[in-house]
Amino acid sequence: MAGLELTHFSDPGCPWAWSASPALAVLQWRYGDQLRWRHVMIGLTEDGSVYERRGYTAHGQAQGYRRFRHRGMPFATEPRTQVHGTWPMCRLVVATRRLRPDREWAVFRALQFAQFTTTLCLEREDDLRTAISWVPGIDPDAILGAAHDPETEQAFERDRDEARSAAGSPTDFQGKAANYDGRVRYTAPSIVLTAPDGRRLEAGGFQPVEAYDVIVANLDTTLERRAPATDVAEVLPAFPDGLTTMEVAAVMTPNNAAPDRDAAEDALIALTAEGGATRLPFGHDALWVPPAAAAAGLAAAA
Repeated sequence: MAGLELTHFSDPGCPWAWSASPALAVLQWRYGDQLRWRHVMIGLTEDGSVYERRGYTAHGQAQGYRRFRHRGMPFATEPRTQVHGTWPMCRLVVATRRLRPDREWAVFRALQFAQFTTTLCLEREDDLRTAISWVPGIDPDAILGAAHDPETEQAFERDRDEARSAAGSPTDFQGKAANYDGRVRYTAPSIVLTAPDGRRLEAGGFQPVEAYDVIVANLDTTLERRAPATDVAEVLPAFPDGLTTMEVAAVMTPNNAAPDRDAAEDALIALTAEGGATRLPFGHDALWVPPAAAAAGLAAAA
C-alpha cells in the first residue's frame, strides 16, 4: 500500500502530547491520508494514587499547566479537587477504536480538552461521559459500556505492552524514553513511521515539527507535500472537528519560520465575524470550528 504507516504513541493525560498538537496538525495538513495513523495508548498511570505517591498535587498540576501555556495550546489553571490517572481515558479511546474507529482521534482530542481545560475528574464515569458527549458521531454511553469489555481491556493491554517496547530504540538512545515499571516505554507523543518495504524511523517524545518532516522526507519523497495554508478560510474545512489558534498558526507557517499566533487569531476573529467559523472557548484560548461542524453539535462543548 502506498504511503507511510504512522504509529502515534500517546496518552490523553500528557501535557507534552497536548503541546505537540500543532506539529501533528501540520503533519495532517501536509500529507493527509498518505499517512495512515495508528494510535497506541501508553497508559501513563492506572489511577490518581500513582501520581500522589510521586508527589503530584492538584494545585501543582494547575501551576504546571500555566508553564506549558507558552507552547500555544489551551490550558486552564483552576485546580482540580484531586489528581486522577489516565487509564480510564485510554480505555475510552480504545473502546472508540473498536466501535467507531473513524472517531478515535476525535474522542482522544475531546479527552485532552477535558484534561487540560476543565476540572473534571476523569476517573469518574459521569465526568468521562461529559468529556466526550460533545463529539459528533458517537454514542457516549455505548463507548463507556465498551470500555469495560474484556476485548477492550485486552486491546489496551496490547497497547501498553507495545508502548513499553522502546528499549534499545532510537527514542531510548536520544534519552526520550521513560521507565517507571521496569520496562522502557515511549513517551508521549512518540512518532514511528514505517514504509511499505519495512524501513522505519522514529521521532521519540516531544519534537519540533521539523523532526517529523525530516523522517517523512527520508522515507518517501514520492509523497505529495502540501504547501502551508495562506488563508484561514482554507484551513478549517480540512479539520471538521476544529483546531486551536496555535494549530491554525502552525498549519500556516512557512518553512523555517516561527508560527505567528497573533496573526492567526486576528484572521480567525475576522472569519468568525463573517460567519465562516465558530469560536468555542477553552482554557485561555479557543477551538475554532467550521460552521457545518458547529451545526452538527460541536458548539455544545461551549
